[in-house]
Amino acid sequence: MKQEISLIVVFVLLIAYDLLASDSARKYFHPIACLLLLVHTVLGFLWQETGTAFSGMYVSGAIENTVKNILNIGTLIVLLQSNGWLARDIAKHKRGEFYLLTLSTLLGMYLMVSSGNFLLFYIGLEMASLPMAALIAFDKYIHNSAEAGAKYIFMAVFSSAIMLFGLSFLYGACGTLYFSDVALVIEPNALIIMAMIFFLSGLFFKISLVPFHFWTADVYEGAPSNVTAYLSTISKGAAVFALISVLYRVFGHLVIEWQAVLWWLVLISITIGNLFAIRQKNIKRFLAFSSISQAGYVVLAVMTGTALGMSSMVYYILVYIVSNLAAFGVIIVVKDKTRRLLIKDYDGFYATNPALAVIMMIAMFSLAGIPPTAGFFSKFFVFMAAADQKEWLLLFFALINTVISLYYYLLVVKAMFINKNETEPIERIETDIYMKIAFAICMAGIFVLGFTSNVFEYLKNISFGL
Repeated sequence: MKQEISLIVVFVLLIAYDLLASDSARKYFHPIACLLLLVHTVLGFLWQETGTAFSGMYVSGAIENTVKNILNIGTLIVLLQSNGWLARDIAKHKRGEFYLLTLSTLLGMYLMVSSGNFLLFYIGLEMASLPMAALIAFDKYIHNSAEAGAKYIFMAVFSSAIMLFGLSFLYGACGTLYFSDVALVIEPNALIIMAMIFFLSGLFFKISLVPFHFWTADVYEGAPSNVTAYLSTISKGAAVFALISVLYRVFGHLVIEWQAVLWWLVLISITIGNLFAIRQKNIKRFLAFSSISQAGYVVLAVMTGTALGMSSMVYYILVYIVSNLAAFGVIIVVKDKTRRLLIKDYDGFYATNPALAVIMMIAMFSLAGIPPTAGFFSKFFVFMAAADQKEWLLLFFALINTVISLYYYLLVVKAMFINKNETEPIERIETDIYMKIAFAICMAGIFVLGFTSNVFEYLKNISFGL
């Protein structure tokens, strides 16, 4: 539990600084918070502990440590991107709350990733969900933000209730909540299958799979852009790994049943996500439906049930985090300076902000899966895992949808580089040093991850016996 303890230490230090620092010292809050999280992230790579705690409720291994490190990197990028927003009048007096709420959700995700018992899993899920609702409604004087927070908390409550309903069935049928014990006694009967469906339905809400996606676009649009970036990448990444962990460790004997469910969810999520993304005018809603489609590709790797699928899923999440955060970084900068969020507002963007336009273009290329970006290789490995299991029909639909996604991602590129805006172009925008560092990390990730095979080979080697 070294990573959890380290994160709690960072949490306590930031609380103390928030309470005790003078007004003049508070201007150093952001660099101190980023530095502490950077130290925590580096230590996460140095600590490679394995074992269990709390009588097996907590499990730690190479794959769990790797996922936590990926979440740490993504969270650090989000904090770096948040400096400009936190300097505004609405947010600057609540800096401490933002950092502490963000770290609280991260700690909850840690518990989800390392859980070996459904009770600890549910505690981690709620620790990740409740502070997230507060982050979404952070700009409480802005109507859209408050509305988004209310929608998220209501949907989170209902999804948690459904999940608990399924867990009650599972406990009644098996008499235990430990993953390993449930896996030993589980049988493919009606009660167990119903319990699995209810439990997974609650988890699908976190991943935004269709038809559990209705909250996504409104929440993404209403939440502060930094929070939207965090919700669409870090939160989703933790939920997907939790999904694959539960499916393989607990419901491994029901693989035929849950593969049939995931087959249809992948198909409709990719298709509906792509079709609705084409219709969007607001760029945050555009990326919301894009994230629904991306979730479908991730679950395509999950449903293969192989070590190749497992490693492809983790690799896809890593690439998706750096690609999506690069795109959101540009959106955050433009939103903070101009309040513009429509795709047509980016007409002629390259003429006034060439560097930001190139970053957005590379991010769109990676999300679309265009070589030589890492997004191409992440999709390739997912498709390879599906082909390995001879899922030819689903793979065909996934490839068709990839072509569709190329169209709407290139619409953003077309707006920036081809369309003209003679009336109200976005003025030249200067970014601070923190945002520049965040962009550098994202761009390095998009290209280095694509050309360095060691990362994917490492993920294949640490897959937990699939």
